[in-house]
Amino acid sequence: CHLTVSVSVLQTPMKKTKDLIGNQGATFVNAFTVVPLCCPSRSSILTGRYPHNHQVRNNSLSGNCSSPRWQKGPEAEALPVFLNKQNYQTFFAGKYLNQYGKKEAGDVFHVPPGWEQWHALVGNSQYYNYTLSVNGKEEKHGDDYEKDYLTDLIVNRSLQFLDSRNPKRPFFLMLSPPAPHSPWAAAPQYLKEFSNVKAPRDGSFNKPGKDKHWLLRQPTNPMSNSSVSFLDNAFRKRWQTLLSVDDMVETLVKKLDSIKELDNTYIFYTSDNGYHTGQFSLPIDKRQLYEFDVRIPLMVRGPGIKPKQMLKAPVLNIDLAPTILDISGVNLSAVNVDGQSFLSQMVSLARPFFLIEYTGEGHPTTDPACPKLGPGLSECFPDCVCEDAYNNTYACVRTLDGQNDMQYCEFADSESFVEVYNLTSDPHQLENIVKKVDPVILQAMNQRLIKLQSCVGISCRGKASKLNSTQLLQFQVLGFGHIGSLSKWPAFLKHVNTTGRA
Repeated sequence: CHLTVSVSVLQTPMKKTKDLIGNQGATFVNAFTVVPLCCPSRSSILTGRYPHNHQVRNNSLSGNCSSPRWQKGPEAEALPVFLNKQNYQTFFAGKYLNQYGKKEAGDVFHVPPGWEQWHALVGNSQYYNYTLSVNGKEEKHGDDYEKDYLTDLIVNRSLQFLDSRNPKRPFFLMLSPPAPHSPWAAAPQYLKEFSNVKAPRDGSFNKPGKDKHWLLRQPTNPMSNSSVSFLDNAFRKRWQTLLSVDDMVETLVKKLDSIKELDNTYIFYTSDNGYHTGQFSLPIDKRQLYEFDVRIPLMVRGPGIKPKQMLKAPVLNIDLAPTILDISGVNLSAVNVDGQSFLSQMVSLARPFFLIEYTGEGHPTTDPACPKLGPGLSECFPDCVCEDAYNNTYACVRTLDGQNDMQYCEFADSESFVEVYNLTSDPHQLENIVKKVDPVILQAMNQRLIKLQSCVGISCRGKASKLNSTQLLQFQVLGFGHIGSLSKWPAFLKHVNTTGRA
């Protein structure tokens, strides 16, 4: 069997991906990351655990990103380790974790356990002029499109792996292209595409972040012309880079078909986080608790999955590892994961609520480019609009059970700030209704959050709500709004083959 994940949007650079994966399988319209940032989210994908259990808090070494502590602990119990024990041929290519390959993190010589073929990018996303660790040996690349463009190199090496594999053993591929991460270097043939495309102007675009955490109150509103121009350019370039990812999906699907493995393969297509371009006047980034940053695309095709399904049950990125292990035949009761497999249901998970958590990043000194802002902030561009701070540290309970669509969040800051949203009536999260909600409900949500923040394994998977129907109805009728949009940008491509499984 094989697995791949994809995204579906009204207008998209991923048309072939939508057709080859989404239309041939299931699209999960309520897929979420449990943490909206690269390294901790990828760590959750690899381990099936919440950040408070794998302890990767942000993109820094001090935040445990690819650190020696990560390598000795969660990485040694990650997805490929179990697949390798199941006799899988395992292949990785592309961006791994942001600090991977740094001298303090084992240099290029460190190959995470479980991977038989390893082609990992050193550091954060690049398209040219980068270094790979190829099975523990340094391989430098320049700026020749034919030889070096990373998205194309990833798929070409995956094809080589498929040609050289042992046909009697099952296989697993994880392809992690840089797109659409900055520096947004599109392939030459796509540099002129989407010349008239701009970031969507709907929802919370260019709206003030009133009644929100102080970080959301600090951007200038309306945004400056330079900020709008910057974010539109970023949006356009991101789409251009994704055209090569779309080609990657098509190439891989055709290859699987040519070697007569397509019908025996699950294909997953997904991302590590969402993204914003102008929402609440924040020009570009992720890291925030709102729908645009925590929703992710997810599509799956494979044996037994009916085509053209639109599935509404919530699925988390911590569910990917247990689902893949379920496919491989691993006994999940023997694996330390917080997520749950959605293979058998595809998908009707009993998860009425779940946790989203994030630990903010800042700089101990003032940014020289923004001297008026002071220390403790980060990602202050363009126009000195800061996207993160030490006290942008929060935890949220997200309730999505078919009747209730709510979010309750607490910040670890001097204000003990709380944000509450009724997404049924206010899907763009324009109004923080914390002052309108019955204190009994707030207390119940607080207690639920406390339990989730210390959950491990099965205790993370939620039980039926203890709030009675009257309380839920009271919460439901507060607030205003209508349906929001999904995140649009993929980062991971996964492929699982179970040929030869006993």
